[in-house]
Amino acid sequence: MFEIVKKRRLNDSVVLMEVKAPLIAKKAQAGQFIIFRVDEQGERVPLTIADYDREAGTVTIIFQTIGASTKELGQLNEGDFIQDFVGPLGVASHFEKGIKKAAVIGGGVGCAIAYPQAKLLHSMGVSVDLIAGFRSKDIVILEDEMRAVSDNLIITTDDGSYAKKGFVTDALRELIDAGNKYDVVVAIGPIPMMKFVCKVTEPYGIKTIVSLNPIMIDGTGMCGGCRVTVDGQIKFACVDGPDFDGHKVDFDELMRRNSTYQKAERERGCRLMKHQAEE
Repeated sequence: MFEIVKKRRLNDSVVLMEVKAPLIAKKAQAGQFIIFRVDEQGERVPLTIADYDREAGTVTIIFQTIGASTKELGQLNEGDFIQDFVGPLGVASHFEKGIKKAAVIGGGVGCAIAYPQAKLLHSMGVSVDLIAGFRSKDIVILEDEMRAVSDNLIITTDDGSYAKKGFVTDALRELIDAGNKYDVVVAIGPIPMMKFVCKVTEPYGIKTIVSLNPIMIDGTGMCGGCRVTVDGQIKFACVDGPDFDGHKVDFDELMRRNSTYQKAERERGCRLMKHQAEE
C-alpha cells in the first residue's frame, strides 16, 4: 500500500499527487513511468513520473480524470492509500552530450511529462525553449514550474484566451524560422500533436523525440499491448521506450490502436457513475 502525502488540483480535471514510494524515488529518472492500481479490482494504468524527491521518498504523478480508473484515483485524498504503485518502468530519457539548444513541447496534460524532460535538459546546461499548448486559459497547468526550468516559456491557447493564440506547431515553426538552431526537439502530448510537430521538424533535419502512450497492461514487455511500429519494426513502449525517434513512428497505426477500447472505457465510466449515484 502506498500513501498519498500530497494532493493538488491543477484545474477542473487534472490532479497532482505525491505518493510515498521510497524505493521508486531512489531510482526514478526523467522519462520513466509507474503503473498504479487503485484497489484489488482496479485496472493497471501507466502514468509518467512527473517528479521525484529522493530524500523525502516521494514520487509525483499528474493525471487527467478522464477514464474510470483515473476518476477513482482522483477521488482519493491525502492520507489515503493506493493498492499498487510499481516502478520505475521504461527506459530513462537520454540526451547526448554536446546539446546546446533544445525545444521541449507539451500539449495539455502532456506538459506534466514535458516538465521533467525540460528540467533534465536545463540541469545539463542546455538552453531550453519550452512551448506549452492548451485549448484555453482555464486548463493551463504548471506555468510557474515550467518557467523555472526553461530559458524561454511560450504558452499557446487554441482560442487565444491566454498568452499566444495558435498551436504549438505554429510557435515552433516561428522559432525555427527566426533562426533558432535546435539540436533536439522533444514533443509530448496528444498523438496528432506529436505527429505534426515531427512534420514541422523533419524538413529541417532536427532530431525529434516523442514519448508514446499506447495501451499498456503489464509494463514488462510480456503482454504486447503497447507495441508500436518504429522504422518498420515492432517495438514495445514499456521496455523499448517510451521515448522514440518521432520521424520513425507510425502515428496513424498508434492512433488506431489507442482507440480500440474507447467504447468499453465509456461503458465502464457510466457504470462507475451509476454506482456512485446509488451510494
